Amino acid sequence: MIRQPTFLESISTIIIMIIIVITGFVVFEIPIQPLLILASAYAAWIARRVGLKWRDLEEGITHRLATAMPAIFIILAVGITVGTWMYSGTVPSLIYYGLEFLNPHLFLVSAFIICAITSVATGTAWGSASTAGIALMAVGSELNISSGMAAGAIIAGAVFGDKMSPLSDTTNLAALVTKVNIFAHIRAMIWTTVPASIIGLIVWYIAGRQYSGNTNTRQVNQMLTELSQIYHINIFVWIPVIVIVVCLACKIATVPAMLLSSLSAIGVGALNNGFNIIDGFKATFDGFTKSMVPASSGSLSERSITLIEQGGMMSMTEIVVTIFCGYAFAGIVEKAGCLDVILHKISKNINTVGQLILTTIIGSLIMVLAAGVASVVIIMVGVLMMDMYNKMDLDRTNLSRTLEDSGTMIIPLIPWGTSGIYYTQQLGVTVDQFFIWTVPCYLCICFALFYGFTGITIKKAKA
Repeated sequence: MIRQPTFLESISTIIIMIIIVITGFVVFEIPIQPLLILASAYAAWIARRVGLKWRDLEEGITHRLATAMPAIFIILAVGITVGTWMYSGTVPSLIYYGLEFLNPHLFLVSAFIICAITSVATGTAWGSASTAGIALMAVGSELNISSGMAAGAIIAGAVFGDKMSPLSDTTNLAALVTKVNIFAHIRAMIWTTVPASIIGLIVWYIAGRQYSGNTNTRQVNQMLTELSQIYHINIFVWIPVIVIVVCLACKIATVPAMLLSSLSAIGVGALNNGFNIIDGFKATFDGFTKSMVPASSGSLSERSITLIEQGGMMSMTEIVVTIFCGYAFAGIVEKAGCLDVILHKISKNINTVGQLILTTIIGSLIMVLAAGVASVVIIMVGVLMMDMYNKMDLDRTNLSRTLEDSGTMIIPLIPWGTSGIYYTQQLGVTVDQFFIWTVPCYLCICFALFYGFTGITIKKAKA
């Protein structure tokens, strides 16, 4: 006999999941994926209590994962694109020109822009911070710029690019969970991310005017020299970008567009840079590696190696596995009826769009503090809140945008989160040093709340 779960049973699945994640991930540093499986086991026990069998749970998990497959294809295509764009020199060329034209009088503004461009091109904030970001920290040190101030602009730029890039795993995941087109999702995020970034640019401009000097440092010159030795940086490296832009303009689907761009990138890498064409196809799987660089290019620094060794389908396995584990939990909770019970309870106290946006933000912040991982926040809060946006006749881009405003943007500010730990280690600063200078990271929430309670930019669902 199948029955509806009680509210206590339903909410316990979320509470237990949070406890498991906090204890396992934060205290014992266990990877998030097995913790999600453990939380799924508890949810399965609740499902058994209400009368469901394992076959029912399999159906719930399978149904939930089926909705994820189109985005998983895109995520794998992203890995292929990044690997081949590294092979062709497209991404390194963006970094090369950004560092070459660095303005010493506008260092903080330039640092944000360079890291944003790098992150948009690669789809990874971490890669941007550990390459261009480290080089910029060295420049900032020679200009006697506060390390926290420099790190704040660098991290904000890296996260901005990660959030707004169609190559980003979290951007694709947010679109996947809320079942919206990725470019519609990115367009929606412009309303919060761009104004917050403009305010950040103003703050960095005012704060940075006191500094001046010469950016012609050994670290920057070394990276520029090594990039020019590895790649022939010329007009041909932009062919992969032109191909994908033309494909999308012609309304070719995202995955085929990425694959065509990747194919052109392999051609550019082989013909323009003189790389082995077989390595180009290997880069689609394992990413571009230093072993693919001809010996004639000379020795490479660790910083340059970190920059070029990116991409490939295998680089996306962690986010794909996280999706499977997260959706296993979500599928069981949904099949058991726990989501319906929780939503019914919450919806009684939510009567306006502003209250809905506020609830989404609070839920995301709780999950951010608990998990310290953006993917978990996006999956759990997205699945939980989506039906409420549907019932209020709101376009789901309102939800996808809010998930990133209160998830992706906040993650670097959590000291025990993976991003917070990563940035402090890579840039040599602590969260309390750079927190106040990552202006867009916390202002996005303010704009999200403002739009929610005023109705500005809040899009209604199409009839």
